Amino acid sequence: MAAKTLQEFLSTTKEKDLSGDAFELESSHMLEVRVDGLVWAKAGSMIARKGGVKFTRQGMLEQGLGNLLKKAVSGEGMTLMKIEGQGRVYLADVGKKITVLRLQGESIFVNGNDVLATESTITNEIKMMRKAAGMMTGGLFNVKLSGHGLVAITSHYEPLTLPVNATTGPVFTDPNATVAWSGGLSPEIVTDINIKTLIGRGSGESIQLRFAGEGWVVVQPYEEVYFQQSGGSSGGGGLLGALMD
Repeated sequence: MAAKTLQEFLSTTKEKDLSGDAFELESSHMLEVRVDGLVWAKAGSMIARKGGVKFTRQGMLEQGLGNLLKKAVSGEGMTLMKIEGQGRVYLADVGKKITVLRLQGESIFVNGNDVLATESTITNEIKMMRKAAGMMTGGLFNVKLSGHGLVAITSHYEPLTLPVNATTGPVFTDPNATVAWSGGLSPEIVTDINIKTLIGRGSGESIQLRFAGEGWVVVQPYEEVYFQQSGGSSGGGGLLGALMD
């Protein structure tokens, strides 16, 4: 590839203003948020800002009693920050691909580690599972997003959406490769003894999520590993956990 002049570089990498939405992709890996009031974002995801904005870590009481209790039980949770004021904030998450969705009263479930930002009109609720197999991964979780407004979710590389219906039958996914699913689905944790025996592993492909009903599930071509931290909490959230809801 030929070298660019400085002016060519500045022209091709300058910020875009292609829409009037609060969320706009500057690239597939960087999100611009136009703040005019309040926006929620993943803690630590800010890479640049301008204007009169301030950042506040989500308070315990703001999480709601239900979310707070589930975090206490699981030893983990989705850590958000409030972005308030007027200005522009640029967000990214370890180079992951960002997808902006507009919810129009629907509900979706998202891997807790893959929620990058939401407008203040979107509600979030931590959902946990209650199968013993889930405890092997440290009690991981997912988040239900509902309402009217924009949400930004992340994935490693290009995601794939698989339909779930009576024609396709159940869809089975690796929990660490599962990004999101439609609000009407309730996955079950299943164990494939044959795979476990053949591969000789006690986790991974031997533990799967089973989706049945009407809806869709999004997967990524990457198995995200969540490392155990001291005190028994999991590194960034995930989808396996102990179906408390």
